[in-house]
Amino acid sequence: MDRELLLIIEDEEAIAEFVRLNLERAGFRVVCAASGEEGLALVRRETPALIVLDLRLPGMDGLEVCRHLRRFHPEIAVVMLTARGQALDRVRGLELGADDYVTKPFDPRELVARVQAVLRRTRPEREAAREERRFGRLHLDLRRRRVRKDGRTVELTPREFELLAFLAGRPGRVFSRDELLDAVWGPDYEGDPKTVDVHIHRLREKLEDDPARPVHLQTAWGVGYYLDPGGEEGGPGSRRF
Repeated sequence: MDRELLLIIEDEEAIAEFVRLNLERAGFRVVCAASGEEGLALVRRETPALIVLDLRLPGMDGLEVCRHLRRFHPEIAVVMLTARGQALDRVRGLELGADDYVTKPFDPRELVARVQAVLRRTRPEREAAREERRFGRLHLDLRRRRVRKDGRTVELTPREFELLAFLAGRPGRVFSRDELLDAVWGPDYEGDPKTVDVHIHRLREKLEDDPARPVHLQTAWGVGYYLDPGGEEGGPGSRRF
């Protein structure tokens, strides 16, 4: 059975190493990031099952990271690390959707126990997030990062796949360009926001029978894009930017 991957986002190297060693001894695979921005970049590449998140980080703090995760990666569990006297931050973190917290200094056995408990509790949601998805004639295998149409593999670039998988994970929900840039390209992306339009166009060219009249990759006029699981061709809001 594959070992579950955990991500530690902690700017204090000694603490990060201490947590990493104890989690690895408990049988997990572990990667580390020293900032919120670096952590979110790892999330997009690695898709961890759980994140051990320090709330006091340089730049993007832990609360903002938690907010981003709950908005764009709700299947990933979060255990916060807080210092004594940070009760308000702890409450805010839980309100934002963190699954549990551990107060520094902490017993490593308690941390491991809390991580294991959260993973048991959230496993059904994570398993659902790894399921294969079907939309009409399209078949998305999220674990193998493979897309098929009518049984034939469609070659997508990594970014095209990430964009399609993100929309497929939230069918029917409209996302603006900025939201898609934040979720797929990352909050530190500084390029042209119209790259979203370009990628949607490429996906339509590869996946839709008639890219000018898309069945699945729809546009809510003046708002953003969404994936229509029912595929009502020419449905409401299906014009492009």
